Amino acid sequence: MSREAITYRPIQPDELSRIAEIDRSERIDTIYLQRGSDLVAVSGDFSARPWHADGQGEHSVAHQVEECERYLAAGGIAIGALADGRLVGIGVVVPHIRDGVAQLGFLHVSDGYRGRGIGGRLCAQLEQIGGELGDTVMVVSATPSANTVRFYRNLGFEPTANPLRELYELEPKDVHLEKRL
Repeated sequence: MSREAITYRPIQPDELSRIAEIDRSERIDTIYLQRGSDLVAVSGDFSARPWHADGQGEHSVAHQVEECERYLAAGGIAIGALADGRLVGIGVVVPHIRDGVAQLGFLHVSDGYRGRGIGGRLCAQLEQIGGELGDTVMVVSATPSANTVRFYRNLGFEPTANPLRELYELEPKDVHLEKRL
């Protein structure tokens, strides 16, 4: 990984296929189970492999693109992080999923680019968008890996004992967090 400059810009629906440029690989040896607002650590090998280039399954590029298309169709806004023209991070905020509540619906940064502040900067831009559009709370259903949960908590998100029902039903194994904007 070189230390090239990262640029940030809106991502349009016709660019979402570029999600294939992101390598979501990650070694994961701890995940959390959520019990109300408490988190219980579980050790094991929960490592994430790259998204499948072919097929339609949950871990395919096609599925990730469909998820982002759904968010954008619901009024979401996508911001991308690019290094030398390559998409290395993307985040999507969906304003007003409930009165005063925005959803951080999607956030991924490529392996080799994590730990450089890219995810934090994407998140800050998405929070700003949500706040400017009138939302006062942001929710996220996060992958339960220790690194992901630590990332969100470092940004001020806290586990919630009362996740939004529709998000919990979609992702019951995720850690559900929220933050006041």
